[in-house]
Amino acid sequence: QVQLVESGGGLVQAGGSLRLSCAASGRTVSLYAMGWFRQAPGKEREFVTGISWRGDTTSYADSVKGRFTISRDNVKNTVALQMNSLKPEDTAVYYCAEVRSPRPTEYERNYDYWGQGTQVTVSS
Repeated sequence: QVQLVESGGGLVQAGGSLRLSCAASGRTVSLYAMGWFRQAPGKEREFVTGISWRGDTTSYADSVKGRFTISRDNVKNTVALQMNSLKPEDTAVYYCAEVRSPRPTEYERNYDYWGQGTQVTVSS
């Protein structure tokens, strides 16, 4: 059983930055792709970004391209999400998730393990 724990959320002003981290435990997870999703109040959960198991392939939602960067450290079993130039519309609960595939996918239903989420609030 894989456990994913997110951290790093908080309150930040528009234009600011936050760095989220996802720590994985339970077994070797470095063989699988990881993704970040987010869910804003009253909205469905949406794909934000994903990274392949080697870290050589990434994908981003159009809304965050150029502002967010995903990375991973397979030795430490962590995945990070650097968020810059934050906007109020980035406010959401952010989740990391693992998909049993070497490459990430934007489809939520393909992900097998999820963290509990961390709140990100961007004030205007």
